[in-house]
Amino acid sequence: MSEIQRVPMLMGGQRVQSTTKEWREVLNPATQECVALVPFCTQAELNAVVANAKEAFQSWKHSSQGARMRVMLNLQRLVRERSAELAEAITREHGKTLPDAEGEVGRGLEVIEHACSIVSLQLGEYAENAASGIDVYTLIQPLGVCAGITAFNFPVMLPCFMFPLAVATGNTFVLKPSEQDPTASLLMAELALEAGLPPGVLNVVHGGADIANGLCEHPDVQAISFIGSTHVGTEIYRRASNAGKRCQSMMGAKNHCVIMPDVDPEVAINQLLGAAFGAAGQRCMALSVAVLVGDSKKWIPELVERAHTLKVNAGTDREADLGPLVSPQARQRVEGLIESGVQEGAELLLDGRQIQVKGYEQGNFVGPTIFSAVKPAMRIYAEEIFGPVLLLVEVDTIEEAVAFINANPNGNGVSIFTQDGGVARYFQHEIDVGQIGINIPIPVPVAWFSFTGSRASKLGDLGPNGKQAISFWTQTKTVTARWQAHARTLNTTISMK
Repeated sequence: MSEIQRVPMLMGGQRVQSTTKEWREVLNPATQECVALVPFCTQAELNAVVANAKEAFQSWKHSSQGARMRVMLNLQRLVRERSAELAEAITREHGKTLPDAEGEVGRGLEVIEHACSIVSLQLGEYAENAASGIDVYTLIQPLGVCAGITAFNFPVMLPCFMFPLAVATGNTFVLKPSEQDPTASLLMAELALEAGLPPGVLNVVHGGADIANGLCEHPDVQAISFIGSTHVGTEIYRRASNAGKRCQSMMGAKNHCVIMPDVDPEVAINQLLGAAFGAAGQRCMALSVAVLVGDSKKWIPELVERAHTLKVNAGTDREADLGPLVSPQARQRVEGLIESGVQEGAELLLDGRQIQVKGYEQGNFVGPTIFSAVKPAMRIYAEEIFGPVLLLVEVDTIEEAVAFINANPNGNGVSIFTQDGGVARYFQHEIDVGQIGINIPIPVPVAWFSFTGSRASKLGDLGPNGKQAISFWTQTKTVTARWQAHARTLNTTISMK
């Protein structure tokens, strides 16, 4: 039996083994097999990583935009070449199906491709003779050492929402990936170094709350990006803000999809199934509530029947529709929430508890689950379930649907399926949610547009990706200058004429 891998830190361009005495098992969610050991690094190791990044910043901030662009071009090539390896690492430690994992790598790659445009993204403004003899211009400069703290559910995509644009704009970076599935995140960072990032520009440190809090409070860290749960994100934002740092926290959600009766039921049901149960519901953009308007409620029996046929298996089975949840604790929490829905009076149309997968009896599996007759006060509606659970709500009109959704405090994503342009236009103007899909179930925009979750789903003015990310990772300096020609220079010019 081969020795279990001990996941290293990444510091100064080198793999470094932690000296900590605290190691946690990384488990395959389908088998409970220990596939790696991840360290909970010491405070001294965190300080060393940040110091290394600070030192690297002194030269990296002077690198040309062209040099940074070429690194990103190399990185996107390497990610394409190693995409299968990245996807396999995701499936092994997270549990999502290989097609889902490959899709995640593709979305991360999209951000890297956007970062290849840094030569046109990081541009200032210039006004000659803004006042008499006075020029005004802006400098768009990096901040310094920046950090990212990511959740378990997208170990490749979430780091890509952070470090590519951060380092492409001239910052150095410290990544703290989730301790539940760190290997794919580490591999991404190593590929960036192979692509040409100098030692110390991108670093990886492992741990739990102590390391996250240490990054938030470290005097040499200038900005923190977080993507994860509302509870943790709120604490991250508080600590970082109190320490005077720039911070963005993208947090929990309760995403709704309005189904109008004028759509093709085949299309609507297919989209609902994929968006609700893909990745076993473990994504902040999962479609967890379907709001059925008018006669669209007639499709509920078919929706339930189709959900019942979805295949649950280990993520390595390419025919599987959904894999296991990430941990036994996640399974227990989801099953507990399902039970709370039953106890509070929701109608359980499809129960995914107690599912058994042959050959993977120890896996953290929960099958597709559907509730109807859901009320806002129920725990299954009030809390983010983060599992394969779809809630059905019935209303009579689009106005009722909008009012119902706007009453929810979260604002990550919402969608509508309709063939009526007037209804769609009304919806996009009246709904109070940051990201809207029209005949798109999961409205995550392409990477050159910003991720714009809102309300309780977000803390901070600027989100990841697009123009907002460039603003987040840089500072603007405005220069007001007057240059008067020296009298001798003027005389020389006149005499030459």
